[in-house]
Amino acid sequence: MTARLLSAASMLALLAGPALSKSFNRIASFPVVTNMAEGEDRDRTSSAEIISASPDGMTLIYTDSPLGAVGLIDISDPRAPKPLGNVALNGEPTTAHIIGSRAFVGVNTSESHANPSGRLAVIDLDSAAEVASCDLGGQPDSVAVAHDGSFLAVAIENERDEEAGDGGLPQMPAGFLVKLPVRDGTADCAALERIELTGLAEIAPEDPEPEFVDINEAGEIVVTLQENNHIAVIGADGKLATHFSAGAVVLENVDTRTDGRLDFSGKTDPIPREPDGVKWIDTDHFVTANEGDWKGGSRGFTIWNKDGTVVYESGATLEHAIAEIGHYPEKRSKSKGVEIESVEFARFGETPYLFVLSERASVVAVYDLTDPAAPKLTQILPSGISPEGAVAIPARNLFVTANEADLGEDGAARAHVMIFERSDAEPAYPMLTSAGADAPIGWGALGALASAPGRDDRLFAASDSVYSAMPSIYEIDISAKPARIVKQTIVTRGGNAAQKLDIEGLTSDGEGGFWLANEGDAAKLVPHAILHVNEAGEITQEIAMPAELLAHQTRFGAEGIAKVGNTLWVAMQREWGDDPQGQVKLLAYDLDAGEWGAVRYPLEPKGEGWMGLSEIAVKGEHAYVIERDNLIGDRAAVKKIFRVALADLQPAALGGELPVVAKQEMRDLIPELRGLTNGYVVDKVEGLAFDARGDAWVVTDNDGVDDSSGETLFWNLGAL
Repeated sequence: MTARLLSAASMLALLAGPALSKSFNRIASFPVVTNMAEGEDRDRTSSAEIISASPDGMTLIYTDSPLGAVGLIDISDPRAPKPLGNVALNGEPTTAHIIGSRAFVGVNTSESHANPSGRLAVIDLDSAAEVASCDLGGQPDSVAVAHDGSFLAVAIENERDEEAGDGGLPQMPAGFLVKLPVRDGTADCAALERIELTGLAEIAPEDPEPEFVDINEAGEIVVTLQENNHIAVIGADGKLATHFSAGAVVLENVDTRTDGRLDFSGKTDPIPREPDGVKWIDTDHFVTANEGDWKGGSRGFTIWNKDGTVVYESGATLEHAIAEIGHYPEKRSKSKGVEIESVEFARFGETPYLFVLSERASVVAVYDLTDPAAPKLTQILPSGISPEGAVAIPARNLFVTANEADLGEDGAARAHVMIFERSDAEPAYPMLTSAGADAPIGWGALGALASAPGRDDRLFAASDSVYSAMPSIYEIDISAKPARIVKQTIVTRGGNAAQKLDIEGLTSDGEGGFWLANEGDAAKLVPHAILHVNEAGEITQEIAMPAELLAHQTRFGAEGIAKVGNTLWVAMQREWGDDPQGQVKLLAYDLDAGEWGAVRYPLEPKGEGWMGLSEIAVKGEHAYVIERDNLIGDRAAVKKIFRVALADLQPAALGGELPVVAKQEMRDLIPELRGLTNGYVVDKVEGLAFDARGDAWVVTDNDGVDDSSGETLFWNLGAL
């Protein structure tokens, strides 16, 4: 299938979302640090990895490896999840399931890779205490529960040491599978059955490394041997029923180079699937998430008949759809791309749904699986950072993801559990897509927004230095829902993609071209400057900031640009060396006289983080700025729009006393940042522009999905 057809297919699927009778939307975000007890150090790293639900769907349980605990959440009101606390375990929990009033948890207690060990812990949920334990004889990974609750299947991986022997196989001892009966509310340790998996795979047959297990309604177990690139099916009698290689995939129209640009024109050699997560669809079919862990990872998922026949291979189609909504992780291009981690399957009413989790893109793709040979992509859901596990609760129309990344140490988002509900409401996300283009347009890191003079259906945006080899200006059709990127223009110098750019400000020149504000970084030889580009994106003029200003420079420079008459106004993000604390400059450049001037802008009082500006735009008699801190989630305090009267923008010469302007608060954006998609508050509100009707539009910068959830919020604020 050609790139054009792939793009068209994903466009039709996604844009069909609002017309569907039902769709999924996020209704709550639960930071797992909330489960820590009063007085505990909440700065410690925690995580939400594999998640499941109680049979009544009212309680969630997830594994938290860094804390060595399982966490419990009360979702009797799914819009207001409540912490039920953590249960500490003597070891590293890997998977937890609830049967009745007991939780069954695989716990890794290995001293080393060469000496693996583990147990199945049984936890009484009423007392939050471990009441029983079974020695599993090795390091457990995935745990699955039979549909009738009569037994458990445990993958004993005995994982390899990635630092030994170049991380290759074999590395003994070999892994195996455990089948463990559950009787009278506890595990029957004496009846534990060990099922050997050696001698099956073509790759290191003496060292199977089972990764993930699932059980169908017939009591059959499917197990992936990820590093061995193999799949086995165990019959209800505990005997090997069949096994086969997971094979390889050749991907076309993919980005294969980590080079600062998004280029979906490459082709790969055959890539082993190396499946991770696996789920039965029915008694004859299952689906694998082809994450890869050693030599493979085919960036998609595969639907199989249990005899080993491929029923459907996603190829690069999902990756293209992810790129269209700005979630493609460019830094993973030379490796495993969007990296499909796990899958979930459930039937909601009459519709069978497949949920596909992308660890690196931080999204969940939702497919209508009415025809397993032709899955229909209906939505892509935002999921926090690095979704690891998911559970569907169809009886309550709920779907839940566990997102393992905790970036609190870097001042970024903590690990979250996200709750989605299926309802009649239209999809709230994505808010911006490039679906429908002739070839996939990858985008992200939108650091600037601009009006389109004379067009009531258009705005323009620009990407920042994340895409250093692809500085771009995007034309956006704001009449579409979601808004649609219809054109990408590469900023060029001498006919080639311009280097040393960090576009943080964009404004129309009124003649089809643009003025750009370039945020400099002396350490990277990136200049603080203003640039002009024509309609084709070619740089026609470069205006360096004056020496008397650069003598006081820092890395935090120009973050917005606006044109008033024949003067360009540039918002500087943070204080430079010659600025009083709490004040930043609004620079003015007179295009006729070729002279610089400035006024000072008073920032809000600084709290926990830093405070600065991230945009300037003009409407009527006022200039509007975005002022924000660099905080995220519940710590975020200031994400606001202020305005300054144009009459007060009377620049004085640099080097002397600069007038301080007065400002007026116009909108606190935090309620909308929190409520638009019911996620946590993102830090980088970066772009502001006014459409032809005078409505204000705002866009957030997703950092190119680098230590970010990848979510881009783009919405109409109405009149300010």
